[in-house]
Amino acid sequence: MNTNTKKLFAGLTLIATGIAMGWGLARWKEAPLASHGAATAPEAAASAERKVLYWYDPMVPTQKFEKPGKSPFMDMALVPKYADEGGGAGAGVSVSPQAIQSLGLRTASVEQKTVAASIDVAGTVLLNERDVSLVQARSAGFVERVYARAPGDVIAAGSPLVDLLLPEWVSAQREFLAVKALQDAALTHAARQRLLLLGMPEALVARVESSGEPLGRYTVSAPQGGLVAELMVRQGMTVSAGMSLARINGLGSVWIDAAVPEAQSGPVLQGQMAEVRLAAFPSEVFNARVIAVLPEASPETRTVRVRLELANPGLRLKSGMSGQVRLVGREQTALLVPSEAVIRTGRRALVYVVDGPGRFRPVAVQLGAEIGDMLVVQRGVNAGQQVVASAQFLIDSEASLQGVLPQESVAATSAASAPTSAAAASFTVRGVIEALSATEMTLAHEAVPALKWPPMTMGFKLANPRLAAGLKPRQPVRFSFIQQGDDYVITAVEGVSP
Repeated sequence: MNTNTKKLFAGLTLIATGIAMGWGLARWKEAPLASHGAATAPEAAASAERKVLYWYDPMVPTQKFEKPGKSPFMDMALVPKYADEGGGAGAGVSVSPQAIQSLGLRTASVEQKTVAASIDVAGTVLLNERDVSLVQARSAGFVERVYARAPGDVIAAGSPLVDLLLPEWVSAQREFLAVKALQDAALTHAARQRLLLLGMPEALVARVESSGEPLGRYTVSAPQGGLVAELMVRQGMTVSAGMSLARINGLGSVWIDAAVPEAQSGPVLQGQMAEVRLAAFPSEVFNARVIAVLPEASPETRTVRVRLELANPGLRLKSGMSGQVRLVGREQTALLVPSEAVIRTGRRALVYVVDGPGRFRPVAVQLGAEIGDMLVVQRGVNAGQQVVASAQFLIDSEASLQGVLPQESVAATSAASAPTSAAAASFTVRGVIEALSATEMTLAHEAVPALKWPPMTMGFKLANPRLAAGLKPRQPVRFSFIQQGDDYVITAVEGVSP
């Protein structure tokens, strides 16, 4: 082999080696790409299989749309909300441990205790208007003497008030004595009865009968002890039969007049006990009883007047005294949460329940009475659950941005737990689904005679997101619904044949 041939062969060998190395290098570079493509293909398939709940505008997260498109609020495309992202009914809000620490977030337990709801209001002492005596003249005559009495005096029972000269009584007594002298028992008895019918006391008739002389002067006495509220007679006056001479108010018991706010007046009942603390006796507690809840509320103060009765031994309690009244309700077992844990939105009340570390879920609750710094919760939570007691407004803001809804409305819970009333308000009709989401369903339904509805297309709320599972637009269904406030809520739905 000559030198040129050797050079040619060496050159071809180098070219072949370079081609082989280039091909190997290309394959080495493509391998990661191929492996990456193999990994992303399932991910793309999984992404394509993710269930879209609805589309929304991130700037207005509470408004939901059934189809993708452009936002009517902002110049931007709608964003899909996937089922595995949370944010639907019953979803919660996640907060990082760092955020929890920086917010100073505190939680409290839902406690079950035996409590007696109490209402503290201001009260005023009044005279007992049921313990009143009116002293009147029983015959026409003249006032000969008025004893040393004046309005505001406190007198004992039987105390003299005024001496009256009654001419009609004198003539009647003389006739009685004349008949008695005839010694006719029947006529005498009739004449004696006439004296009693004229208003003469039995004691006065007995004195006339025993003395044989008419007694025209009569001393009017107080029929009961108490306060001389009014004295309408003066010496020298002429009085007529039935004329009021004095008004006496008993002091053995007094009334307490309390103004209870209208919103708290519902549980107050006649016969309920109360504790009274008066400014004049700050160290004493008086026990009173509710004797009446007056049937009118004040339109100016929006309060209901409650009348209590209180014994007055020693006549220490004076009309016009003021104090505090605590109306004590019956003991009952109730669930309590701190007042600061409740967020009131106007139409409902919410608490945020701790679902796990850094996970919080909004729950609608129905509130009862307020006891100190605690609130009674009638429905919505269970004993032992943890609720957020501080910084919940920041969590609520985050929940609003994410479109997180409460787990369940109190109305839906009460509808499920009240068999008679809920069943009476339930209506079942047929319809065709026009639009569908996790929380709402629009149906073209037939007439509802019980509500006087013609056939129409309208939107309904869903009591549970699971009711929409397996349903699709244009599908005929039979559904049941109830009214909750201003909304109509579907409680059951099933597909039917066309």
